Order: sequence, then structure tokens, then C-alpha cells
Amino acid sequence: MIDISESVMQFLLAFVVAGPLLGAVAALLPAPPGLKGKSPEQAVLRHGVTVTGVILIAAVVLALGFDHDHPSKMQATTDISWIPALDVRIHLGTDGISLPLLVLTALLTFLCALYSYAKPPSGPSPKAYVALLLLLESGTLLTFAALDLLLFFLAFETVLIPMYFLIARWGGEGRTRAAWKFILFTLLGSVVMLLGLLLIGVKAGTFDMVALATDNGRSLTASVQVIAVLAIGIGLAVKTPMWPLHSWLPDAHTAAPTVGSVLLAGVLLKMGTYGFVRILLPVAPHGFHTFAPYLAALAVVGIIYGSLACLALARRGARGDLKRLIAYSSVGHMGFVLLGIATMTPTGVNGALFANIAHGLITGLLFFLVGGLKERTGTTDLDTLAEGTGGALYGRAPRLGGLLAFGAVASLGLPGLAGFWGEMLALFGSFRPAAGLSRPAFLTFMAIGAFGTLLTAAYMLIVVRRVCMGGAEREVPPLADVHGYEFAAWTPLVTLTVVAGLWPRALLGLTDPAVQQLLAGGTR
Repeated sequence: MIDISESVMQFLLAFVVAGPLLGAVAALLPAPPGLKGKSPEQAVLRHGVTVTGVILIAAVVLALGFDHDHPSKMQATTDISWIPALDVRIHLGTDGISLPLLVLTALLTFLCALYSYAKPPSGPSPKAYVALLLLLESGTLLTFAALDLLLFFLAFETVLIPMYFLIARWGGEGRTRAAWKFILFTLLGSVVMLLGLLLIGVKAGTFDMVALATDNGRSLTASVQVIAVLAIGIGLAVKTPMWPLHSWLPDAHTAAPTVGSVLLAGVLLKMGTYGFVRILLPVAPHGFHTFAPYLAALAVVGIIYGSLACLALARRGARGDLKRLIAYSSVGHMGFVLLGIATMTPTGVNGALFANIAHGLITGLLFFLVGGLKERTGTTDLDTLAEGTGGALYGRAPRLGGLLAFGAVASLGLPGLAGFWGEMLALFGSFRPAAGLSRPAFLTFMAIGAFGTLLTAAYMLIVVRRVCMGGAEREVPPLADVHGYEFAAWTPLVTLTVVAGLWPRALLGLTDPAVQQLLAGGTR
């Protein structure tokens, strides 16, 4: 780690949040004559790679300069009055909970920009595409760095617009309907969430998330906490997505371009679960305690439902879409995250935060791989892929087949890879939930969740067997194996999946002290 002054850390965090926004504006302006090159379209895509690359470097330096001895302390903080009449402030900061999500967002956006540069999206002007990608990055980073409730809400909403257009303009078949479904579901949830945030701010007399977390709900009556948790929880649950508010997700993923699917699964879903941890757990603990058993119940229903939906899509003759299958798998994986949060224990919440990062790495990789498979074969239909490849992707494109198998076994939670620890800790948290929660109920939820891991293994292994391992029914030509730009975009995700699986302390050492303090109401 490196020693960086607090003022430089403040600048770095502000730059990480605002840099992509400035880059988005620059992408829409005419390129300077010396930077146009032979192709203005390639120039603007190169601009996207440059901006996201600089932001990733800044995020890594921020992580290296972070005081790892005190991860529960808010660092790199900026606090400026913005709307005095409402006491809304531009209050930014990062701790052990938000820092991994900031770095993950910067990494995935850079990899998406790199992938897009080598494989330009088919659709309207690349200028708009790059500007939307950078606006999406800025909004997501601000969501994870914001320490004011209304600033958090603004960032939370900002992300919806670029994702809508990425799906609607650069998506595939059914993109218009999927984009509208995405925006309507998330906007309706956000309206209810805003009411809950305003209720907390008005009743507590502040929108400052650090002050509210330290107060730990003492200035809010039990009824206000219950209403606020219900309202805010609905908005966050839609974005997570929690069963039964998940139905926008499979359509959005199926229609979205590859880059849209990677960012939607990799970082946008994390905004919902992050809100549960950052806002509801510390600010309204009594209200959250009231709803925790119901949240856990819906979480395990989501785990089983997502797995059964994947099994139905994976079976022969179902004409299941591989992108849709991975989308439904996200419903199950995010169910483990919600289950861990619902336990209200350090073990469960740490597991949820670990599972967040693991899901971003693994599912981001899977959507990249499926995108590459579609570019080679023209389809993501499982039956067509199994027949067209003879079920033997290993023979036609061994590196691509190997990576797909790696992503599948990582997703099913193989010990030694990142997907294992989050699910295991979420289940451990259910074994002994927080005081006042029904242990028999949570033991039941733990058993159901454990059964869900078996179903996950079943559908992932079916996908690998059908697409990668079967014998060819007829002679089929080889496919192009992993290209250089794909290798560059996918290798970091594979590497981090292995590193996080073998060295979980690197992440848990950051999150655990911050979670302990959060659950104690900032009193430790």
C-alpha cells in the first residue's frame, strides 16, 4: 500500500466520480483534428477506452492509498453544501464496503470499452454509445460514493437513462419492449423509494448517511422505520432484483448488447443490495428487523425459482436462450446476497458483500463469453448451439469452451473460486441469525438455500455438457477461438475470480470491520 495525503485522496475520489461525466461530454464534441485519425468512429471508441482506463488507474491508486488498517473509517471524504434549502450536500466518501464496488465498476466499464473498441457495436453513432457508457459509469460510481440520501437517489436514477438507451438502440430482438419494461419497473420502484428517503430525512432532520448510521434509528420511531424500510426496500428490491419483482431482468438481458448485459449484471444489480447494507441496515434497524424474515423468505424463493427456471431453459428441446438462462441465474445468486443481508449478522452481511463482487466478476465473464459465442454462431439458442456445435465446443474452439466451462463451475460455487465464499457465508449467517430473529425459520431458509446450490450445479453442468462436451452428430467446421481483444477483456475477470477464491481475506479484511461498525450503529 502507498501513503497518500487525505487531500489527494479526496481529489482522486472526486475525479473517479466526475471524470466519466466530463468524458461523456467530450465524446459528444467534435474531435480535435489531430485525434480524428483515419476513422472518426474509431477515434471516439478510443476516447472511451482512454477515459475508462484513466478512471480505472485512479480507482486502483485510490484503493492503494486507502488506509487498510482502518477500513471502517470513511476516507477521501468531500462535504460541500449543494442545495441549502433542503440541506442536501455533495457528500462523498468510501470505506471497506464501497471501495471494492468502486474498483469493480471501474474495471468492468474499462473492459467493456476495450471490448467495444475492438468489436464496435452495431447500431447508431458510436459517439452516443460512448457518451452513454461513460454516463452510466459516472452514475454507478456516484451511487457507491454518495453519503447523502438525495444525492444517492439522484445517482441511482441517473443510471437508468443510459441503460435504457443502450438496450433500446444497440440491443437485439425485442429490445424496445425490454427497454420499456426495464425503465418502467425501475422508475416505479424508485418513486416509492424516494418517498421513504424523504420520510427518513424529514423525521431525522438530516439526509447525511453517516450521521443517520451513527444515530442508528434512535431519532426515528418504530412506525416510521417500518414504513421507510418498506418503501425504500421496494425500490431497492426491484433493482436487485428480488423475486417476484425480477421479471424485467430476463427480457433486459436477452435484448441488451453484450456490453449492456455485462454492466447490468456486473454493477447495476449491486446498487440495490448496496442500498440495503448502506441505508436500511444502519439507519432503520428496527424496521429492517421487522421485515428480515420476509426478505429471507423471498430470497430463498428467488434462489429456487431462478434455479428451476434455468433447469427448464437448459433441457433439450426447450429452445432456451443462454443469455436468458444466465439472467435467471442472477435472480438465484442475488437471492443469496439478500439472504445474507437478512440475517443481520456480520457473517451474513460479509457473505452478501463478497457474493456481490463474485457475481460481478463471474457473471460479467459469462455474458462476455456468450456474446463471443453469438458473434461466432449467430445465436444464443441452447438447442441450436448444442446441435450446431455437435455439443463439442471444446473441439471447435477449445479456449472458448474451456473459459465457458470455467465460468460455469465458478458460478455454481466451486470451492477455490470466488463464487464459493459468498454463498457459504450467507448460509452460515442463516445458521445463527441476529438476536430476535427466529432461528428455526432461518435454519429452514438455510436448508432451502443449500438445496438451491445443488440445483445451480445441475443446470450449469447441463449447459457445459450440451454446449462443450457432447459428441458431434455431423461434421462441423472449427470456430474462431479466443481473439486477442477478447483475451485482454476476459483475463482480468478470470484472474480475479481465482485470486478472490484462494485469498478471500483480501476482500473480507476490508468489509468486516466496516460491517461490524455499521451493525453497531457507528459506535465501535
